Amino acid sequence: MSYNPKDHYYKKAKEQNFAARSVFKLEEIDQKFKIVHPKQKVLDCGASPGSWSQYCSKKIGLEGRILGIDLSPVEVKLNNAVFIQADLRDLNLAQTMKDNGFDPIFDLVISDMAPKTTGIRITDQARSFELCKLALNLAKQYLKKDGTFVCKLFHSDDFTTLRDLIKNEFQRVEIVKPEATRKISKEIFLVGLKKKA
Repeated sequence: MSYNPKDHYYKKAKEQNFAARSVFKLEEIDQKFKIVHPKQKVLDCGASPGSWSQYCSKKIGLEGRILGIDLSPVEVKLNNAVFIQADLRDLNLAQTMKDNGFDPIFDLVISDMAPKTTGIRITDQARSFELCKLALNLAKQYLKKDGTFVCKLFHSDDFTTLRDLIKNEFQRVEIVKPEATRKISKEIFLVGLKKKA
């Protein structure tokens, strides 16, 4: 099957006013594991262009809040979200939360972060793994007990290591390749359910 940038999910995202087709990956994960709920606080790592935050925004409602961070700007405007353009590796996240009125504990940490691809598979995979570890470290610090963690990985030999790292922190780990993931893509999503105390 040839690569079609304007496939069914692309068109569906446009019709529903979502910033990107990737929204349907999170929607499928949520339908399977019921991870997004009213009044939650969500940390969205790699938030741009904003479709995951848009999805969460609707479900958490005005009593919920989202802190989205990305190297690239997020153009979408949401009443219950604050977007920061920054590199998570350099950001003083605790100070950023304080400055924007966030308590430093979240119900949900999601990461759709991906490296700027080089075309060298092993390099891209290694960088993807590093971003997943970064997101997991944030979840260790800022996710509440029984909270949920989702991250995207370019599948590689590091998969088992990452799964085990998540297993150390969560009662259950699920692996998902959502329908909306392009057939040629090596992306998979790891879901940590019920963070240990």
